[in-house]
Amino acid sequence: MRKILLFAFVALLAHSIWAQEIDHEAFITKALDTKTPRYSEMARQIWENPELGYLEFTSSKILVDELRAAGFRVETGVAEMPTSFVATYDKGGPVIGFLAEFDALPGLSQDAVPFRSVLVEGGNGHGCGHNLFGTAVVASGIALKEWVDANNIQATIKIFGTPAEEGGAGKVYMVRAGSFNGVDAVINWHPSDRNAANASTCTAVMQGYFKFRGQTSHAAGAPQRGRSALDGVEAMNMMVNMMREHVDQESRIHYVITNGGLAANVVPDYAVVEYMVRHPDVTEVKQMWQRVIKAAEGAALGTGTSVEVEVVSGIYGLLPNETLAKAMHKSLTSVGGVEYDAAELEFAKKIQQTFNSPRIPPLTMAKEIQPYQLTHFPASTDVGDVSYVVPTVGLGTATWVPGTAAHTWQAVAADGMTIGYKGMMVAAKTMALTGKELILNPLLIEEAKKEFNQRLGGLVYEPLIGDMKPPLEFRKDQNKVK
Repeated sequence: MRKILLFAFVALLAHSIWAQEIDHEAFITKALDTKTPRYSEMARQIWENPELGYLEFTSSKILVDELRAAGFRVETGVAEMPTSFVATYDKGGPVIGFLAEFDALPGLSQDAVPFRSVLVEGGNGHGCGHNLFGTAVVASGIALKEWVDANNIQATIKIFGTPAEEGGAGKVYMVRAGSFNGVDAVINWHPSDRNAANASTCTAVMQGYFKFRGQTSHAAGAPQRGRSALDGVEAMNMMVNMMREHVDQESRIHYVITNGGLAANVVPDYAVVEYMVRHPDVTEVKQMWQRVIKAAEGAALGTGTSVEVEVVSGIYGLLPNETLAKAMHKSLTSVGGVEYDAAELEFAKKIQQTFNSPRIPPLTMAKEIQPYQLTHFPASTDVGDVSYVVPTVGLGTATWVPGTAAHTWQAVAADGMTIGYKGMMVAAKTMALTGKELILNPLLIEEAKKEFNQRLGGLVYEPLIGDMKPPLEFRKDQNKVK
């Protein structure tokens, strides 16, 4: 009899906890549903004012104003970056951080229509969905703050406004400045063409300019007196291309000549090539970068020129955390994917007709949740540096029509209309519910920290940027807005 009574008590207690859990989830999702029109409006405002890295003054202010109005204490200009911010709501307890991005890309101006329609010739566009990224994080943080207040829960919520993800690596400077000290876990997301919450790795990267200087002269009348800076660039490129045969197969090396001279009949005394070197192992990236520098020095020696190396950014790959990722996958599964209405379905069909791909996924993928797995993608993100100082987790949601690639006009188009907004709110709900789970379950945080330390394996994080200052002028010459 006692066993039966004990079983009944345990079952009743479990049911009570379960019911309470459902109530917590319902509170958060309802708070976000209620404010969906407001957050859609914010995302559209940022989409209509696409600003490049370190120049996101309007975008940053939109997010900061919303957080201040919601009761967050906001510090701006963090780590010597005018558009960065840290918003804090401190009620003690575990400290949960969220990453917000808001920079656009150059040359991707596009209207929110399913055909190519440039708004500003050569203008910027949100081809990576950061107008949605930052807005969803602010929405998530505010919903979690309201839940904390309503339930008298001890927790601290921090929203990190991180500029210049597209090349300028703003998060690295915030990590170096100690902005993430004391944070227990960090949550983030990224727009995608599908819904997935996986533990993931990516590539570390070094990026910089190689600036060659020579001697100008008349290319026909006195070529012997000239020393071509462009020859230095081309000689460097040739040697690096030979180097490709002798690097690990997972390596990636890209370059573009950003300045090759001004006239064919003038020996150029100044030429610039931009390089990016990637590999999953940050140690391998460091070694390859030094080899590229040696190639530049050899090219300068052989062409009678000089070369200056200007590092733009250096970032780590992602350090996965399966403890957090599995918790986030559970939250995403509870929220569900994106359902298209008739107008959105027609838009999506027209977008897919513009794809240059033999394999186009079904539109039903937008509402599906991808199975959990440990993945790798060969691109890079400055979230990597954050993941090496605090347990970090992320997800992607279907803000783009299935089959859409990032950094395309098709992505920009979806980012400025309801398909993007719906995916954004899936992300906001998933992040808020994951934050709720971490706050209510301190053992989950401890397990995440244990895995974090095991994966670090004694590695001591050192920023690849050294002591360089943020390259605030990085995108200035490319900035074309409405």
